[in-house]
Amino acid sequence: MNKKEILKSLVMLSIPTMIEQILSTLLQYVDTAMVGHLGQQATASVSTTTTITWLVNSIPHALGIAFLAMISKECGAGHKDRTRRLAGQAMTISLVVGSVLTVVCVLLSSQIPQWMHAEEAIWETAGTYFAIISLAMVFRSMNTIFAAALRAVKNTKTPMFINLGANGLNILLNYLFIYRMNFGVIGAAIGSAISYSIFGGWMVLAARKHEFLTFGREDLRLEKRSMEKVLHIGIPALSTSTASCLGYVFFASMVSGMGTTIFAAHSIAVTAEQLFYVPGHGLRQATSSLVGNSIGEKNPKKQHLVEHLSILITIGIMFLTGLCLFLVALPLMKVFTNQEDVAVIGAAMLRLVAFTEPFFGLMIVMEGIAYGTGRTMEVFLIETCSMWGIRIVFTYLVTNVWMLGLTQVWYCMIADNIVKALGLSFCYLYHYRKEKKGEVFGV
Repeated sequence: MNKKEILKSLVMLSIPTMIEQILSTLLQYVDTAMVGHLGQQATASVSTTTTITWLVNSIPHALGIAFLAMISKECGAGHKDRTRRLAGQAMTISLVVGSVLTVVCVLLSSQIPQWMHAEEAIWETAGTYFAIISLAMVFRSMNTIFAAALRAVKNTKTPMFINLGANGLNILLNYLFIYRMNFGVIGAAIGSAISYSIFGGWMVLAARKHEFLTFGREDLRLEKRSMEKVLHIGIPALSTSTASCLGYVFFASMVSGMGTTIFAAHSIAVTAEQLFYVPGHGLRQATSSLVGNSIGEKNPKKQHLVEHLSILITIGIMFLTGLCLFLVALPLMKVFTNQEDVAVIGAAMLRLVAFTEPFFGLMIVMEGIAYGTGRTMEVFLIETCSMWGIRIVFTYLVTNVWMLGLTQVWYCMIADNIVKALGLSFCYLYHYRKEKKGEVFGV
């Protein structure tokens, strides 16, 4: 493939994922705004357990990374029987992992708001919200893992349509349960759980229609060799997500101790920023898939061309999205809250982070390259060292020793992202030089 063909493949694979995540984020905006207009306590009740939800979701996410790397390589090599067996084992893993997570989350739901140092007034509501959305963990696991499997075989349109449907249904159900039935925050949880369940099952059915993923009963049995490979790739990826999410938990708990207004502004600003790094995430998915396919095809020239084009495109797009974020920061915050003080504080944070979006994009695409090659250990080491050595340590100093404000907290977050981007770039250049010499090709 020449540069033009690879560029076309990157664009065609990434656009559906970008559209999916952009519209999903816009729908999440509506979701957050619907809860936010119930008041600060409602926003805090949902936001308090958000980082724990990220932590729980990191387990199927890590498994999705492992199956994407494995299936994309087998697909590139044209091994249909092998990809079908991997899809069957993904189904078994989804059921087992989702069931265990459901039990654990429901049992711990009442304790989590206290661990997060939330105000006592929202403990019961926040705990109930988390328990309800956790009831759908089996289907959420199916959704995450089989969406990754479909992207591994270069089908990004199906996950796009399914996840858009899930988010659209979530908004409709939230409107019904929150406003029409007056269930408030609990209504938002019920709506989310129902939509997760319906569309998680749909993702599996859609995957089984693909010629590379049509697994049967005989494929559900776990194979030692495959599970060893899943663990080899998945454990570092899971460790990365765990270290990152635990860091976000500590980070959020320190911010929540700064008061309900500050925490509401911080949480809404974090949600608002998501739309502006969606293009980077879309390109990461496409990059991982094409890099894995290139390794399966044993085509290092194609692999390196995919990597270089992805890096250039991602940095360019993230520069533009950062500029847009700076310009629309205050109007965007006012979409989520009708409280002027919360909107002004959040907008100031968004303007700070807008200038560093290219670094965030660089970090994202470097992760995509590492995941596509199966090199998840280096991502784990850089993520852990930066998250805990920079973001957490300095946020603790800012909030508990120096007694500074939210601006300084976001400086810590920005420094963390920049260090991750530079660290992953160094690792990429190291492997690239070795691969050019013919010493290494994939993992």
